[in-house]
Amino acid sequence: MNNFQIDPTVRATWQVPAFETKMWQERTQSWCVVIPVINEGERIKSLIARMTALNIANSADIIIVDGGSTDGSLEIGLLKLNGVRGLLLKTANGKLSAQLRCAYAFALDQGYEGIVTIDGNDKDDPVAIPEFLEALKNGVDFAQASRFIGGGVAENTPKSRDLAIRFIHAPMLSLFSGFCWTDTTQGFRAYSRKMLMDEKIAPFRDVFVAYELLAYLSYRAPKLGYHCVELPTIRRYPKGEVPTKISAFKGNLSVLKVLGCACLGMYNPK
Repeated sequence: MNNFQIDPTVRATWQVPAFETKMWQERTQSWCVVIPVINEGERIKSLIARMTALNIANSADIIIVDGGSTDGSLEIGLLKLNGVRGLLLKTANGKLSAQLRCAYAFALDQGYEGIVTIDGNDKDDPVAIPEFLEALKNGVDFAQASRFIGGGVAENTPKSRDLAIRFIHAPMLSLFSGFCWTDTTQGFRAYSRKMLMDEKIAPFRDVFVAYELLAYLSYRAPKLGYHCVELPTIRRYPKGEVPTKISAFKGNLSVLKVLGCACLGMYNPK
């Protein structure tokens, strides 16, 4: 495995939210899978069990980044039994983007060559993770999951969300980034080390607190010429339930505001 050294002067400029390393069993692979969670209960247990059945830990180290769960779903003994190598706990304020900054900085510090991220709410089928890892190995810098391309499956997606993604979110990011995206709101993605380390992208900034980082990277990476692809995935919502941290009105309005800021380059490094 490669050992990457980060220039200390560069590392000192990263704005990374405070976090605790609750469990770490050292790096064994060149790649890792980051799972952001907060109070996912049985959903995170189900996802980890599915990943165990697929032997994901044999090809990528699994790292969970907890936003402050209080439901007892992240028992360390159970995590170790299922091949999870790391558990980080964000102690600072902030939501998803803050969690991801913690995990991505940790992963880069450990020397991983690339990172796959999958949400901890068990909506995404982890069977596609090996394809994301293969894409990274073949030189892809940004692989985005899509339920809307050939081979993808969208099951029980709320109609309002389906329409918003297809006719607002993905078209806008496609127009402004220059890459034809079809599914831009979900967090099942893969990023290369090179892309995350690029100072022209600079993901480790305090402006990324909630959902800004996802939209920003979908805009910024293609603009800078990084190798981007979409991969077909299966995304299933349980019937009659929408497991999400985005509220119906205020949350969706915030997502649209973030989209506009990203497309106008307002998150670009100064």
